[in-house]
Amino acid sequence: MASFNPLKIGNKLKRQQQHQKVKKQKETSKRDDRFRRRRHEDKNPELREARLAKNVPATIDSKRTWDEANADEEAEGRLGLSVDVLHTKRRKVEDEEKQVPDEINPEDHVGDVMDDEEPAAVSGAETGDDGELDELDSMLGSDDSDDEAETDAKQDPPDRAPSEAPSAAASAATATTDLNLTPDALIARFPSLFTPNTDIDPKVLVTTGLNATLHWEAQLLTSLFPGSAYIRRTAHFRSYKYSIREICHYATNQAYTHVVILNEERKKPKGLDIVHLPAGPMFHFSISNWVEGARLPGHGNPTNHYPELILNGFRTPLGLLAAHLFKSLFPPRPEIQGRQVITLHNQRDYIFFRRHRYVFRDKRGTEKSIQGTDGKLMKGVEEIRAGLQELGPRFTLKLRRVDKGIQWRSGQEWVWEAGVEKVRTRFSL
Repeated sequence: MASFNPLKIGNKLKRQQQHQKVKKQKETSKRDDRFRRRRHEDKNPELREARLAKNVPATIDSKRTWDEANADEEAEGRLGLSVDVLHTKRRKVEDEEKQVPDEINPEDHVGDVMDDEEPAAVSGAETGDDGELDELDSMLGSDDSDDEAETDAKQDPPDRAPSEAPSAAASAATATTDLNLTPDALIARFPSLFTPNTDIDPKVLVTTGLNATLHWEAQLLTSLFPGSAYIRRTAHFRSYKYSIREICHYATNQAYTHVVILNEERKKPKGLDIVHLPAGPMFHFSISNWVEGARLPGHGNPTNHYPELILNGFRTPLGLLAAHLFKSLFPPRPEIQGRQVITLHNQRDYIFFRRHRYVFRDKRGTEKSIQGTDGKLMKGVEEIRAGLQELGPRFTLKLRRVDKGIQWRSGQEWVWEAGVEKVRTRFSL
């Protein structure tokens, strides 16, 4: 007897019915297998952990390859070298933590406390009604923040328009990338970029290329960088055409710290050049996927608060150099009450720029709780969810060149080469 082949059924309606029947049987068997696996995993959670650890999708990021370099080459911080600087430092820190004993005998430290001193009493704000200590909320004020507020109040006010609800709490840029693990040789090569004057807020001069038409887009950049100003480059044929070097010399005399040039192609943003004054380096980025905030669905309007900064995915010496450049463009004192955050996420050498406003709210009944990177529920925030509202603009940057000084003739520290991208698993940032 010949085998039955549903594809050879002559009647079209009968063939469709047979196809739907086979499809339903497959979905039913998959659902039964899934429920059966869930029952077994509920009884034995180790089976679920083993399955999740095994079923990790293979991506290009997970297959990323690094250059083979010795300790001396890694310490030099060469920009063209694709080495994981953060991973090397983290491994050393983990080795040092392993040397610390896990158990500490309290009797060995009895003499550390003087007899005349008494243990400090626990304040009522930190103690609950049941006598147990409650964790302090980082979003609430404390005595330390009040002291810092009094200290900041004595200083001169910042040279900018006052915000509606400024926060006096001093806080560094929250960054996933640890900028403190930068090679010493890289710091010595760019001392002005890695050791900036923290007492002076960055002051950015925004301009465009010659005969530019993107005045509105350039004006939007002034809302991104606090303390920035936009100056048009004249397009009159009889006027003097100032070069980038002359503009940088003028900006240095006017106490500017950076010059940002927005380039265009076919009346669309195509490039972004950032000069670190007074003498460089100069970074050349290409821009793609430019979307204004007004074109984003459900967008919000930005305020005058200093934003928080998130730098994510910068792992090589060149990536740390770019991360320090972005960090120098924003004041190191974000105003937390503004709840504005700027994210620069590097993935496969593409830097995604996003600006959001966040809010913490109660979790709805239909929403899931927050999970960590390990897939487990995070303790203490079971009934809290974070809401985001994008402010815009959004765009994507790609680093093309790093000049030693200002413009091409000053020499290059690093230049993007198209042939390098033939290896899809090797990245520069």
